[in-house]
Amino acid sequence: MLKDSERVDDLLTHNLRIIQSDEVFSFSMDAVLLARFASIPPKGRVLDLCTGNGVVPLLLTSRTKASIEGIEIQPRLADMARRSVALNGLEESVVIREGDLRELYKETGHGIYDAITVNPPYMPMNGSDIKLNEHQAIARHEIHCTLEEVLQACTRLVRTGGKVNMVHRPQRLGELMTLMRENRLEPKRIRFVHSRAGSEANMVLIEALRDGKPDVRILPPLIVYNEHNEYCQELLDIYYGSKKKRN
Repeated sequence: MLKDSERVDDLLTHNLRIIQSDEVFSFSMDAVLLARFASIPPKGRVLDLCTGNGVVPLLLTSRTKASIEGIEIQPRLADMARRSVALNGLEESVVIREGDLRELYKETGHGIYDAITVNPPYMPMNGSDIKLNEHQAIARHEIHCTLEEVLQACTRLVRTGGKVNMVHRPQRLGELMTLMRENRLEPKRIRFVHSRAGSEANMVLIEALRDGKPDVRILPPLIVYNEHNEYCQELLDIYYGSKKKRN
């Protein structure tokens, strides 16, 4: 079942396992925080764009009975995601598509999803030298989709009143909010993630409502590490459940 360079890792304490490869893609904290932050309906249809090896759809299965789909443009990653779904016996809950998110609406139609999550490439193409292999470069740089194209896809695919949840870099928040509103996605909840108290934010989580009214809430900051360089209690709760306590 495993291919060269691949391994199977436990996915936190959610009784899930995931196929990973450092040569291709390994999930990081941003995906875990997105899966916990997102408002997900108890049933209906949920879509994860830029799904990578399927970590967000797998994590969402612990929060909803909805039908969950993921779409990934890289064939090897889509294959890894499908095998991870099968490894956990979740074929009836999660479907992984291989394809271009910009074209998905042509297959599915408009406005069919109740919620969308997306952890998109963070870095725009600016002509700089990309010192990554092809798989990593596509995951991190806007090679196959720009931020605007991601949001256009969200607007086409989510229903009126449906929610779009994204994790991104704070440096692009102004651009992100402008593009959301241009695409009829009204920001409703924003939460900044900081490595430590007093440090600048290094991630932002944002939720938008399709055709919503202006009314945004700024949530309390999420602090990753305490003064002892250990995860703060909220991070332990997110990763391991509310029963996990520091020794």
